[in-house]
Amino acid sequence: MSYKTIKRRCEASFTEKKSEFIGYLCPVTTEQEAIDFINEIRAMHRKATHNCYAYILRKNNTARHSDDGEPGGTAGVPIYDTLNKFGVTDIACVVTRYFGGILLGAGGLVRAYSKGASMALESAEIVCVEIADSVEIKLDYSYYGTVSSTVCEYEGIIRDTQYADNVIIRADIKSEFTDRLIDKLTDRCNGKIMIEKISRGYCEF
Repeated sequence: MSYKTIKRRCEASFTEKKSEFIGYLCPVTTEQEAIDFINEIRAMHRKATHNCYAYILRKNNTARHSDDGEPGGTAGVPIYDTLNKFGVTDIACVVTRYFGGILLGAGGLVRAYSKGASMALESAEIVCVEIADSVEIKLDYSYYGTVSSTVCEYEGIIRDTQYADNVIIRADIKSEFTDRLIDKLTDRCNGKIMIEKISRGYCEF
């Protein structure tokens, strides 16, 4: 089953009526990783008024959120809803607020915390993770162009190429396309290549 997440940590900030909001994102795979990230941001911003958060994990369909002292439902839930709207998982988000002296009201807080998460997500590199097969293809140099273009045609990603007496290509292919790709390569190269499935697992595309 495919899913979307972010490739690496990122952040974004803005000011709303003199309050500074900073949104932080981190890819995580376990609840402990999410908690560690939240605690790291809290330690970084000990003097902040609030460090509100949400995280969503594939493992056990886990999701948590916290308003961290803001009025109920005005921070954690909007952050969670924003992550949900972007369709991402295995992710933790903390939105830090330094109060600027002007009250925003419940609606203003919801918009601000949603914006903090949204801006961070917009700055993130979102990747689609699919179940994929890693394959090794051994071929003569004369078939290199045909093989590389066919792998790309089937949305594969070439991870490594070795040049010796012949060419060895290692590529990741979405599992739904693997058998069709093998058939197509065998046909286009007149059966004069060797293709071996090495492993199956999740892979970023």
